[in-house]
Amino acid sequence: MLKKEVNYEFRKRMLDIHKKDVRDFSLNVNDDEFEIKDGTVITVPENSEEVSLVAAQDFADFMLTSMNVAVAVKKGNAAAKSKIELFLAEDKGIDLGEYKGYRGYRIDTDENGIKIYANDCRGMAQALYYLEFMMELRKAPFIKKGSTSRKPRFAPQMVHSGYALDEFPSIHLNQIAHEGRDAILVFTEGINKTSYGFLDFNALIYNAAKYGIDVYAYSDMKSKMHPKDPGGYEFYDSLYGALFEHCPGLKGVVLVGESIHFPSKDPNVSSERGRDGIPAIKDSSYSYPALDYVDLVETIRDCCRKHNPDADIIFWTYNFGEQPVEDRLRLINALPTDISLQATFEMFEKYVQNGIVQCVSDYSLSIEGPGYYFATEAEAAAKRGIRLYSMVNTAGQTWDFGTIPYEPMAQQWMRRYKKMIEAQENWGLTGIMESHHYGIYPSFISKLSKMCFEKSTDTMEETLSMVLSAFFGAENADTVEKALDKWSDSVRHITPTGEDQYGSFRCGPSYPFCFERLIRLPGMPYANAGSAFVVPEYCQDLYSRATIISKRVWKEIETLEKALLYMQEGTKILETIKNPNEELERLINMGKFIEKCIITGINAKKWHTLKVKFDHEPDEEKVCKILDDMVELLTFERKNAEDTIRYVELDSRLGWEPNMDYLTSRWHLEWKMRLVDYVIGREIAGYRKNLQLGNGKYTVVRD
Repeated sequence: MLKKEVNYEFRKRMLDIHKKDVRDFSLNVNDDEFEIKDGTVITVPENSEEVSLVAAQDFADFMLTSMNVAVAVKKGNAAAKSKIELFLAEDKGIDLGEYKGYRGYRIDTDENGIKIYANDCRGMAQALYYLEFMMELRKAPFIKKGSTSRKPRFAPQMVHSGYALDEFPSIHLNQIAHEGRDAILVFTEGINKTSYGFLDFNALIYNAAKYGIDVYAYSDMKSKMHPKDPGGYEFYDSLYGALFEHCPGLKGVVLVGESIHFPSKDPNVSSERGRDGIPAIKDSSYSYPALDYVDLVETIRDCCRKHNPDADIIFWTYNFGEQPVEDRLRLINALPTDISLQATFEMFEKYVQNGIVQCVSDYSLSIEGPGYYFATEAEAAAKRGIRLYSMVNTAGQTWDFGTIPYEPMAQQWMRRYKKMIEAQENWGLTGIMESHHYGIYPSFISKLSKMCFEKSTDTMEETLSMVLSAFFGAENADTVEKALDKWSDSVRHITPTGEDQYGSFRCGPSYPFCFERLIRLPGMPYANAGSAFVVPEYCQDLYSRATIISKRVWKEIETLEKALLYMQEGTKILETIKNPNEELERLINMGKFIEKCIITGINAKKWHTLKVKFDHEPDEEKVCKILDDMVELLTFERKNAEDTIRYVELDSRLGWEPNMDYLTSRWHLEWKMRLVDYVIGREIAGYRKNLQLGNGKYTVVRD
């Protein structure tokens, strides 16, 4: 049974990287297996990097914590009878064949022990993490004899922190490495400066390196000058050059329009954001692919590479996807070829669902992708030989639900994985950004993506079965898979509109239902973004992205009702499992929280339609009926918020996100309930009182 948690208690769970007492002592070793016993020695080459030794020590901790087996770690050779030996393949003249390359490895197991041949020291670490997983799956320290080889398909694999915004304690770095990710992102406003304040960048770089992880700066440094203006180069050198001079160990920098937009001189761009409160007619460089971004990117590149010749300069076209394809490709065809181009995988895609045109406003798992925006830019990058990256969100979370740790829709994620591999084959997709500020939360989904992104002989379907068995028990894997298939159908019916992603789905049942007054959901006072991304007004997608709202909203209600049914069907399947472990209990609890979020999403659309009717209905009797319908809906939504409290109290990660902190805690849900009471008891009651005044006597005023 899950127990109530206080806020942030999920971090306590994150601090336990190795599950305690996984071993089932009733199991016996088979003839085709090697048993790791007490006294086994892990040998690390004398000439290897620190990451190998750290991973070997981690493996020893896993063996003791999870398997109750005591093993030792030694540099160089050991005379022990039972050994796990790590080698650089090149030192032993071993050809890894198609698995040769960054982080590639081969594991050979026989009756005498285990030999690991790796392309590099990071590959040694990944091989040890793989052995850990196989023992978790087997629930015993038994490794099948034979040979297995693996190599990651993508590099880098970049993630933000899932522990707290821009906070990377060693245990979280170790988790990130176990999940196969090799790069982290830090929001950077200057040297040692993040949005939260001071962070010793170099200390983070040194510590991350121990776990085989590189550090990227996600630039939030403001571009106040045109790079070709007098003093322009010096200005950018004082930002980027100074940063890389102070932190030469930075792997690279991410540049995105909304963070680095600059005073462009492109004639298609407005020179000013607006005047007297009226927005400019033309787009700014915030959202338009101005041709002189070439000057900006080249200048920043030169400033960085003075201090790190191999600095990875990533230019991300996130904000440009709605612009004409010829304008976007004009810029890509002018960019230097020694940088990395990043395009978001599914964003801006338009498709027909339930008879209406729908558009992916922002990150979403509702479609697997790739979208037209990504495909056109990927093709252009491939033709020019520009290294191609993509924002894919495969650490587990998108904007579909703003305050859950990950989206547990395994089969839909696998559809995306397959499309990503096709993009690699067709256009050379190399690197991936796997999360934004919501970070990576270790889960069966992050483990699934890690293993599916490794080249091996396992199919994705076989990998899913293994992962589900390891997390939820082999006896439950088939049932869980059936439930997740229903949930995958559910997310394909989630509406990825701006009204939803920056409205009710951003926070779920704490979302404010406002009537006369716009009242914002209170954010936590110490949160970086607070509730800034939660718009307390339904219709705020101002552009012609999809079918008009007056027609679309009714179809979206129908679509979301299907999403809810699929979620409920999946949850019912999970609840048939007897004696679920804690992992499964948390999965069911999160599934029910997601159901409550969808209910709020449906109610938000219905609330919008009622307010529109109220504003345009002249018949007083019909207005009274509308007010009755409003009270009924609000009462239902109040109960939905109240019922959600139990789920967030059983999992303190629900309702929280690193950039916004808590938005759907018990306090926020009770705030929502008080807001509903206010709208019914003051605003709606006031209208009813005014409608009844016709029974009184009035003074007649004549002209």
